[in-house]
Amino acid sequence: MEASSSGITNGKNKVFHAVAKDVNILFDELEAVNSPCKDDDSLLHPGNLTSTSEDASRLDAGGETVPERNKLNGLYFRDGKCRIDYILVYRKSSPQTEKREVFERNIRAEGLQMEKESSLINSDIIFVKLHAPWEVLGRYAEQMNVRMPFRRKIYYLPRRYKFMSRIDKQISRFRRWLPKKPMRLDKETLPDLEENDCYTAPFSQQRIHHFIIHNKDTFFNNATRSRIVHHILQRIKYEEGKNKIGLNRLLTNGSYEAAFPLHEGSYRSKNSIRTHGAVNHRHLLYECWASWGVWYKYQPLDLVRRYFGEKIGLYFAWLGWYTGMLFPAAFIGLFVFLYGVTTLDHCQVSKEVCQATDIIMCPVCDKYCPFMRLSDSCVYAKVTHLFDNGATVFFAVFMAVWATVFLEFWKRRRAVIAYDWDLIDWEEEEEEIRPQFEAKYSKKERMNPISGKPEPYQAFTDKCSRLIVSASGIFFMICVVIAAVFGIVIYRVVTVSTFAAFKWALIRNNSQVATTGTAVCINFCIIMLLNVLYEKVALLLTNLEQPRTESEWENSFTLKMFLFQFVNLNSSTFYIAFFLGRFTGHPGAYLRLINRWRLEECHPSGCLIDLCMQMGIIMVLKQTWNNFMELGYPLIQNWWTRRKVRQEHGTERKINFPQWEKDYNLQPMNAYGLFDEYLEMILQFGFTTIFVAAFPLAPLLALLNNIIEIRLDAYKFVTQWRRPLASRAKDIGIWYGILEGIGILSVITNAFVIAITSDFIPRLVYAYKYGPCAGQGEAGQKCMVGYVNASLSVFRISDFENRSEPESDGSEFSGMPLKYCRYRDYRDPPHSLVPYGYTLQFWHVLAARLAFIIVFEHLVFCIKHLISYLIPDLPKDLRDRMRREKYLIQEMMYEAELERLQKERKERKKNGKAHHNEWP
Repeated sequence: MEASSSGITNGKNKVFHAVAKDVNILFDELEAVNSPCKDDDSLLHPGNLTSTSEDASRLDAGGETVPERNKLNGLYFRDGKCRIDYILVYRKSSPQTEKREVFERNIRAEGLQMEKESSLINSDIIFVKLHAPWEVLGRYAEQMNVRMPFRRKIYYLPRRYKFMSRIDKQISRFRRWLPKKPMRLDKETLPDLEENDCYTAPFSQQRIHHFIIHNKDTFFNNATRSRIVHHILQRIKYEEGKNKIGLNRLLTNGSYEAAFPLHEGSYRSKNSIRTHGAVNHRHLLYECWASWGVWYKYQPLDLVRRYFGEKIGLYFAWLGWYTGMLFPAAFIGLFVFLYGVTTLDHCQVSKEVCQATDIIMCPVCDKYCPFMRLSDSCVYAKVTHLFDNGATVFFAVFMAVWATVFLEFWKRRRAVIAYDWDLIDWEEEEEEIRPQFEAKYSKKERMNPISGKPEPYQAFTDKCSRLIVSASGIFFMICVVIAAVFGIVIYRVVTVSTFAAFKWALIRNNSQVATTGTAVCINFCIIMLLNVLYEKVALLLTNLEQPRTESEWENSFTLKMFLFQFVNLNSSTFYIAFFLGRFTGHPGAYLRLINRWRLEECHPSGCLIDLCMQMGIIMVLKQTWNNFMELGYPLIQNWWTRRKVRQEHGTERKINFPQWEKDYNLQPMNAYGLFDEYLEMILQFGFTTIFVAAFPLAPLLALLNNIIEIRLDAYKFVTQWRRPLASRAKDIGIWYGILEGIGILSVITNAFVIAITSDFIPRLVYAYKYGPCAGQGEAGQKCMVGYVNASLSVFRISDFENRSEPESDGSEFSGMPLKYCRYRDYRDPPHSLVPYGYTLQFWHVLAARLAFIIVFEHLVFCIKHLISYLIPDLPKDLRDRMRREKYLIQEMMYEAELERLQKERKERKKNGKAHHNEWP
């Protein structure tokens, strides 16, 4: 669901210059090799480079100058020349005045310019506007190794033979008759999406002549300027002392209330973007990304990265890639479901269940549950066939392979994105130590082997003891989850008897389905309540461990939260899949909880229908709730803020609010960054893969949700949240390892679901060993005749325990009391030598199940490893482009240096200062 940025041409006339026998260089006819490429702000509509409101467009007609126009849009200082790069917010009533004054003096000492404005809503709120001049930006960009463009890219195309060229011409003529790709963004009507095809290198003031500086005010884009200013603020002292440094600590102690970069103006415009162009990048993102009208189009990932930074850009690239890869999985899952629908009338098992009016089943609970005909479960048998049919095994293998292909091709996609976004050679800076770690261990120091400076040190014994306590806390919380599942089990056991004696016939006749449905809803409520508790416990345990750096803290917190929520969300599903109805005993000798409650049995048509209900309800409710909390909650909060402002200050005053005040009234981004977004998708990935054999429609539901999720997240980032600080990242971090772990777990769980939960193996054993086709090597529907009767055992009603004996004697079926009833199991009849002992067929089925699990797992794991081996992490064309670019950059740097030296020699000759031994 994303558009790649590499290698896109803009449709202008091209000129090919031969430079070798098999190589052509592709130049733009309108731009030479050394011409400057477009910087970010030049992508805006002509005449509106800095305007962000309708007021600015009206000033154009009045002949106002640019500084006068900039004063009104809220993005510049009062002089209309200095662009606001960062905003700090504090309250005058805050007691931390002295620290704030020292901090602001040091800000000025670093060269940043500052201006203050009071809020139009609350005079106690003060906004501090910061601007970084060119000298400061250049100095810190060099320190931070910010990569900037210095030469336009040259595309090397292999020389094609005449025959191939003719074929290409014929194909291009044929394509003219086809409709244009509807999913691609229209670059003719949206010229702002033209690519920035330039080579980049770390910025250097000594080699500043190598870089393309078309305009110093727009050379560094807004996201880069804000990142540089934030970098400076994190290293400014606010008090005397070794650790009294950085903006984050001032935000923690309440010196400042908020700190954020500004959005680039309004995301709406009265004029159409197709006729008047985009007012600003935020408006452009809203129109071509966050608007619901473009839900079917690719994402403009380059524009997302340019506005929000690489870390957020990578999240949306991964989300788009995941959504795109769900299309084949959803199609195959839908095909499996439709295959079940089309073969429903030919299914011998469901036919026998529907026609079994003479087979009376034993009660499924004590006393109140009545005897029932097997034909009463006809509907459930048919529904079970929709999910448990001959294509289920194929789909389970497909999804296991799909998970591997998804991860392997994501690595290739990530490599392409990292190359296009100049992240290949980027390495994270040496991270700063967390203030909490410094405060705790400031008395113990040792030399850092990298920087050679003394730093706080945590003893090994202290670290181990804290990890043991943290692991004990994790184990305790997992026990809480198990206790919650145990409570749900008791609820199901107790409620099934209650529903069986209910007054309403609809509930009384469907007591098991009513029990399962209400248990799933209660389980969902418990899941949501425990999630709130888990977040607080994970935060407490992570802080107890005292991680050294922010990345270590983030990884530790992420792992705990994922473990908690994964166990919380899937524990009841594991119970239904592998434990429900497996350890109930048999009539006359039921196993009981605390020697009181009889364990719940499966429905006569099997346990798979319970698992399908569990997955379907939890998946739909969970995704609906997440979407509401992600978008509905910020919308309600922002609406309430605007309502209070209108009540206090009237509707007219809101129009004239400057941009910093508008952004301050928006919701801040989550304290944990993209954690919630990733966690939601990873948990969904688990639902899509782990139990997919029981619910083939899970990929389809995930696909529909993700199509909405992408636009919801985009709308939230563009319109409802303050602009997050642009930050860099090379990949999705620890989440990739979690995805690999889920992929491995999915193979194991699907093997057990097919072997244990479904009736696939018992049917195979019957078809090849006990059915009409036994010994003939066939397993069609005709071979399943008599399967239902063979899978049911006989129980003598007089053998019931006193507390299990039903109130009804079954005389309503035949006019006289029943002597025997049937139940699902492979046991001997009551008149055999060993009454109710396991039959030989039971052991054959058990052996076949174990054999299937072993064969399935080994086969799928072999396929997964083979695919991982065959798919390289880097595409070959990307590897060649990287090598070629490295060579060209060296050549260009040498030529540029040579050209500079030649110019200097000519100038010295003109001034009469030439030297005889000068080189070159």
